[in-house]
Amino acid sequence: MSSKGAPPKRMDDVDAVTEAVLTASRLLVAVSARSLAEVEERVTLPQFRMLVVLSSRGDTKLVTLAELLGVAPSTAMRMIDRLITAGLADRQTNPDNRRETLLRLTSEGRRTVENVTARRREEIASIVQHLSPHQRTALISALTDFNSAGGERPARLPDESPGPHPLGWGETAG
Repeated sequence: MSSKGAPPKRMDDVDAVTEAVLTASRLLVAVSARSLAEVEERVTLPQFRMLVVLSSRGDTKLVTLAELLGVAPSTAMRMIDRLITAGLADRQTNPDNRRETLLRLTSEGRRTVENVTARRREEIASIVQHLSPHQRTALISALTDFNSAGGERPARLPDESPGPHPLGWGETAG
């Protein structure tokens, strides 16, 4: 029995797994915050999330961007306006439909995403190095299944071809 008189939790207990994931999410949020520290005066976490979506999607309409982020178009417009003012994104007329505007990263915006991602990757790698090879293998399996259950696409490694950006916000994740 546990210290509070309840039976000990089984390793496959949904509550025990949920508690472990919540604890891991606190760690990952802390890693994320530290990786953004260098750019936090220029970019908020929600704005950075927008940069990540633009990085993975390329030229995107405002309505599509708002849907992907799970925000109202007016909120997305305010966010993109701030990113444009900061020189991290810009607007271009859609060459296929002159009535539409497409949003995209500037080279500075792309560099910002790459730098934050590199810092995040380094810190996560330093944490993972403390695990045994067996624990790493088990973690890969568990997180792959967890990500799949949540609809998140696998992140690409730095040396792989372009694709979804490895920051935890897939196209359907909102």
